[in-house]
Amino acid sequence: MSGNPRVSPDAFVRVRGARENNLRNVDVDVPRDAIVAFTGVSGSGKSSLAFGTIFTEAQRRYLESVAPYARRLIQQGHNPHVESITGLPPAVALQQRRGAPSSRSSVGTVTTLSNSLRMLFSRAGTFPDGFTDRLDSDAFSPNTAAGACPECHGIGVAHTVTEETLVPDPSLSIRDGAIAAWPGAWQAKNLRDITIALGYDVDRPWRELDPADREWLLFTDEQPVMEITPQRDRVAKPYKGMFWSAKKYVFHTLADSNSAKMRERVLQFVRTGVCPLCGGSGLRREALAVTFAGRTIAELNALPMSDLADILRPTTMLTDAAPALPTSSSGERTDVAVAITTDLVARIEVLIDLGLGYLGLGRVTTTLSPGEMQRLRLATQLRSGLFGVVYVLDEPSAGLHPADAEPLLDVLEQLTDAGNSVFVVEHNMDVVRGADWIVDVGPGAGEGGGEVLYSGAVDGLAEVAESVTRPFLFPGADGAASQARALRTPTGWLTLEGASLHNLVDVEASFPLGTFVAVTGVSGSGKSSLVGGVLRDVVRGYLRGDDAADQPDDETTDAAASAETGLTEATLPDGRADIPTVRTVDGLEHIDRLVRVDQKPIGRTPRSNLATYTGLFDAVRAVFAGTDLARERGYTAGRFSFNVAGGRCETCLGEGYVSVELLFLPGSYGKCPTCHGARYNAETLEVTYRGKNIAEVLALTVDEAAGFLEPVPAASRSLRTLRDVGLGYLRLGQPATELSGGEAQRIKLATELQRARRGHTLYLLDEPTTGLHPADVRLLLTQLHALVDTGNTVVVVEHDMDVIASADWVIDLGPAGGNAGGRVVAAGTPEDVAQVAESRTALYLARAITWPEGGAASHERRN
Repeated sequence: MSGNPRVSPDAFVRVRGARENNLRNVDVDVPRDAIVAFTGVSGSGKSSLAFGTIFTEAQRRYLESVAPYARRLIQQGHNPHVESITGLPPAVALQQRRGAPSSRSSVGTVTTLSNSLRMLFSRAGTFPDGFTDRLDSDAFSPNTAAGACPECHGIGVAHTVTEETLVPDPSLSIRDGAIAAWPGAWQAKNLRDITIALGYDVDRPWRELDPADREWLLFTDEQPVMEITPQRDRVAKPYKGMFWSAKKYVFHTLADSNSAKMRERVLQFVRTGVCPLCGGSGLRREALAVTFAGRTIAELNALPMSDLADILRPTTMLTDAAPALPTSSSGERTDVAVAITTDLVARIEVLIDLGLGYLGLGRVTTTLSPGEMQRLRLATQLRSGLFGVVYVLDEPSAGLHPADAEPLLDVLEQLTDAGNSVFVVEHNMDVVRGADWIVDVGPGAGEGGGEVLYSGAVDGLAEVAESVTRPFLFPGADGAASQARALRTPTGWLTLEGASLHNLVDVEASFPLGTFVAVTGVSGSGKSSLVGGVLRDVVRGYLRGDDAADQPDDETTDAAASAETGLTEATLPDGRADIPTVRTVDGLEHIDRLVRVDQKPIGRTPRSNLATYTGLFDAVRAVFAGTDLARERGYTAGRFSFNVAGGRCETCLGEGYVSVELLFLPGSYGKCPTCHGARYNAETLEVTYRGKNIAEVLALTVDEAAGFLEPVPAASRSLRTLRDVGLGYLRLGQPATELSGGEAQRIKLATELQRARRGHTLYLLDEPTTGLHPADVRLLLTQLHALVDTGNTVVVVEHDMDVIASADWVIDLGPAGGNAGGRVVAAGTPEDVAQVAESRTALYLARAITWPEGGAASHERRN
């Protein structure tokens, strides 16, 4: 069955009759104890096979062995639609998920390395004179009561108010509004009356009041209650009024108000920055007084892990270590220190091999990409020592530079050498070539896919003509070459001088306008900091003024009616003290609009779908409201929304399904017994357009709807752009929760493409090819180049060499990640950058370019 020596003919997972999502009664045999790559275009069904069928069934079987009572406490998946699976070991899934939405979750907590580092400081740190007892390990954690800084409660960021922020104009009296932080309207009069009742002069200028009185009015925690008699209203009765100091009112509003407008108003009186007590570490001063190798735990947490390993490694080599003494001020040369540092270094080296050495243990997980999070979890599994497990991974190479992707295969082989199986859903052809076996699903997406075209040794796919993966896996096959395209001439330049953020220090970068620009470099080299940090904030600041930093990341920014502020500094949305700065900017006057397209979900509930996000559902509902029967019954467009009462089914509230709680068995979802999944009530479904009701239209794929809704211009335009970006297989009513990050990004791009554009737009995209098959990348590139051809600028942060080779200009950062990166190594055309010896991108870029004298790469260029 296989010529690969790693694959045993008797060790297979045998799947029969898989019908999950679009899978068409699939039968396939997948070898155990090997690296198996699942390939196919986006939406072909490969994830439905690897995750939705194989992993889900393995998880279901494992949970059957758990006590029924305990099983109720575990979130259980559905039962996959499959006839049988034999030879299936226990499975662990490592999917692409973004970091936990908490500023307390960090690289150290995810990998549990923080636990070991805290123990190192507790048991082997150097304590200053005066400490009678060693601190417990909890004292070195900002997430515990014993360790958290009392000022910032372990966050490291302090929110403070001062007299200057609360009273911007001290020449005013309280009656004239000196305490600007207090509320307005009747609430302001109420507080003023209470202040009078308390005996304070509200008519003297603020600066002339006694300092002690000013301090109490602004900062006291006391809340005396006074009886207030309205002065000018003879009818009103006396009432009890409670005093609020300006500080207490501000922080109460921020913590408890449901009004975003009120919270936004009081934020202007708050100053956010590094906690002055703990210096941003989130720790108490006692913990920060303890050192190891001359550094505090906060300093070690801030270092890249590669540097941390270098600091700890000398301790692992000690040969004269001795047991730690309870009263010793230092335990750095003890057996305990050697044991803990040896374990730490071994675990850190796994992360370095996975290309994550540039991360620090203190790095907050909300700032990590899904690919980085997955590799952190992979490293943890590698050290777990499990045997006989199937690891199912979702694009582990996502977010990796080709230079960093090579060690990934070594890590996957370590898992298989330890007696495990590795099933990888992957689009990176370099990783696929390194697999022992390939399962290619397709040939197309959605209803055009769902079949296993080939399952066998990787080389065998070269004989499968219908495979869309084949030409990309074997360069030189039909369809692998790109069309030649001339380099564009810039219409101007946008230049940043002195750009600084994270590891970027005083960087100069120039972006040619009216072109396609690729920003490259190894993981952690500073690409996202430059594009998504400095460039984005500077352009937003120019287009929107001082409020730029408060705008959502995925909003469009427009120059209409905005002032030229010359903004050179902006605060990051998460409030970090590390802010993007730039000394000078030139060329902003050429930009009229800014659009950032990312892979964040288009919605977090099944009620959000492709049709509602793109806006085409508005046109569809209007068409149904315009039918004769709808007008006769007085139905408006709102009647055809499943999100509001009226037209929706009230049994399922427009969900289309109901939850069935089975107590000791996994909870299940079933079609609504009233509407049978249609989402609408019977009266609404009686209205039809061209023979279909509203539920039947939502069930159409984009390809099917393109013909059906051709008479509706607004809907037709949306459908055309969705097909242009390769999403013809999606259903109009497909819930947002079922969409991948790549699909969500392309929906956003399609939504932008259908808009009437004006002026010069700067498009910023961060790794737009993540989650995309090379064939889908080609479709995406066509649309991105079309945006440039209409006079706009597209800047992408990217690792895909085919995308980079098709760019007009490349800015390569590096040479390495973390502190070893953060500078422009090379800038120029792809051909220019490919010849820069210092660039780690050059070697891989050269392979993707066809040189004039000939070569074996996939792109052809002419200058």
